[in-house]
Amino acid sequence: MAAPRYKLLVDTFASEIRSGRLAAGARLPTHRALAARDGIAVVTATRVYAELEAMGLVSREQGRGTFVRDMTVPAGHGIDQQVVAKDAVDLSFNYPSLPGQADLLRQALREVAAAGDLDSLLRYQPHRGRPQDRASIARHLRRRGMTTDAGRIAIAGGAQHGLAVTVMATLNAGDVVAVDALTYPGFKVLADAFRLDLEPIPATTDGPDFDALEKLCATRPVRAIYTMPTLHNPLGWVMSAADRTRLIKIARQYGSLIIEDASYAFLVEDPPPPLAASAPDITVYVSGFSKSIATGLRVGYVVAPPDTLPPLERAIRATTWNTPALTTAIACRWLDDGTADQLEAQKRGDAKARQAIAGQELAGLPLVSHPSSYFTWLPLPDDARADRLTATLARQRISVSTAEPYTTSTHTPQALRLALGSTDLDRLRSTLRTVRQVVLEDALI
Repeated sequence: MAAPRYKLLVDTFASEIRSGRLAAGARLPTHRALAARDGIAVVTATRVYAELEAMGLVSREQGRGTFVRDMTVPAGHGIDQQVVAKDAVDLSFNYPSLPGQADLLRQALREVAAAGDLDSLLRYQPHRGRPQDRASIARHLRRRGMTTDAGRIAIAGGAQHGLAVTVMATLNAGDVVAVDALTYPGFKVLADAFRLDLEPIPATTDGPDFDALEKLCATRPVRAIYTMPTLHNPLGWVMSAADRTRLIKIARQYGSLIIEDASYAFLVEDPPPPLAASAPDITVYVSGFSKSIATGLRVGYVVAPPDTLPPLERAIRATTWNTPALTTAIACRWLDDGTADQLEAQKRGDAKARQAIAGQELAGLPLVSHPSSYFTWLPLPDDARADRLTATLARQRISVSTAEPYTTSTHTPQALRLALGSTDLDRLRSTLRTVRQVVLEDALI
């Protein structure tokens, strides 16, 4: 049986793209132009482009057209952590570290080894963590302006695991979840794995468009709202106290759960109180110590309403049984003796220094960031192609992320997300100088 005609068109385009006859960044004919050229219906032309997009060969941009993707950029770039060569600079992922942290770990291991309860670390732990460790986290949260009982805390294997068990415990396949139009890629991965229906909320200059959120909640059964009110990733804004109050009001009015991701909140000095402090009965608060202490520890936590704790505990049991006791013991020791607070303060200063360098080396470009964050958002000119820039930078041994991993809407903006925390300051400066040069040169093409 002969293949349908639209399939032959798909195959022809795919062959031309993979062979390079259609160059990366090339604009394809409009749907109507393709239909007229090949004598097919417009709806069939739309189907051709939809299949090419599903194959990862083209990207469709609202109001601009359909473009050939750069095939040298690895699939999953910006979502999956790629192996970066030793002589390359990774501006796609953050793993901030400070001088002397290895010595702190050596000392902590000695102290744990000398502790009287060392044998207990070799046994299974309670699924939600030992009571004394949950109490350490509760004291830590009080210093952040959030009073909670240790009984409402579950210890997880990092913030990503905390988000995963939260989804498992509170949501079902097909549930509608409101998210920012640009959001943390790790939550997108979870939504795909658990078949959640993500509804994008447009952003204003300093937070979500709450009119759009309220309209969505009035028309669809929004089961949950995923939000990063304190240091949004990737846009860097901090939600005002008034906006937090409005978000809580909307969630209560429409019966929506709030999932508050506070992974980068430690970088902001004196932010408004967490949503979970004002609405603990409808908010699941998720954070961890990978960014604030060390990425390798993989210790996170969830603060949840009492009715979600039993399914949350089952989700932890089903995935990891318990967070490794040794890493949890080290993290909680540092919470109790002030080491964690010290590291957080040092990293705030480090992030400010890196943002200052970014401001200097990328001067004149339209940066969107927070003065003490470890990342910056770089919108590109209208005629720029982020995948082309990413490929050009990769050839110069610089790894950056496009907007695609962060986008939940049908329109992917042309932008770069630059992680600033994974290289030394001198190399960061020279690398950002190269990024600026590549962006400006691309604008002349």
